[in-house]
Amino acid sequence: MISGKKVLYLDCTSGISGDMTLAALLDLGIDEETFRNELKKIEFGGYKLEIKKIEHHSIKMMDIDVILDNEKNEEPDGIRNDGENYDHQHVSSHTHDHEHRNLKMITEIIDASTISENAKQIGKKIFDEIAKAEGKVHGKSVEQVHFHEVGAIDSLVDIMGVAICIDLLGIEEIYASPLYEGRGMVKCRHGILPVPVPAVAAILSGSGIPIVQGNADTELITPTGAGIAKCLVKEFGKRPPIIIEKVGYGHGKRETGLFGAVTAFLGTLYE
Repeated sequence: MISGKKVLYLDCTSGISGDMTLAALLDLGIDEETFRNELKKIEFGGYKLEIKKIEHHSIKMMDIDVILDNEKNEEPDGIRNDGENYDHQHVSSHTHDHEHRNLKMITEIIDASTISENAKQIGKKIFDEIAKAEGKVHGKSVEQVHFHEVGAIDSLVDIMGVAICIDLLGIEEIYASPLYEGRGMVKCRHGILPVPVPAVAAILSGSGIPIVQGNADTELITPTGAGIAKCLVKEFGKRPPIIIEKVGYGHGKRETGLFGAVTAFLGTLYE
């Protein structure tokens, strides 16, 4: 029997990041102008958002890129200055003069916007979860945590963009596959870190979320991706019985040898 409940299933067998999730949701048919108008209601400017279709593995996918006003190329390492991977997995590094924000500042920015209350609550929940993990990793209270990675403009776009898309699509429940992670170590400016990186490990610790180690010698789960999964997904495992209405593909920026995208299935739950 068709329940009528609008559900989303995320296939994360190529990993999960903020930009991949946002791109997959946008690929489900959200009107771009409507999305941009909603995002503009949040006052954290200083960026340009590129939304475009690309072809990957002969499949048309959505790709997004947040270009900061003061962005410039440096030596590529794909790692932020606090050891966290770029959520966008840029080839180039960002400069060190980006404004760092704490949770209180981010919450005030979200609350001051005129987006829906539902989208506000979704975004704040994700930021709160990541703040707790960052605090645990760095031995600080949530109030002391200043976001170098998730407080940057690109991750604000990702998290609040995801929140806006979920609200626009009218999604009531979210399901996902187990999260697939890479293996080995990743290099950052402060040394070598294990995969999953500490912030991701802290977010997923005690969560009950299943993680599968794949063959990719790189990081596949970013802190923002882990935060989205922990806060929004009701159940992890096989795709539930749904009447599929639309399928979206969100392209990642890193070549991993995998499919390289989050696949989003939007439909109605069949019970």
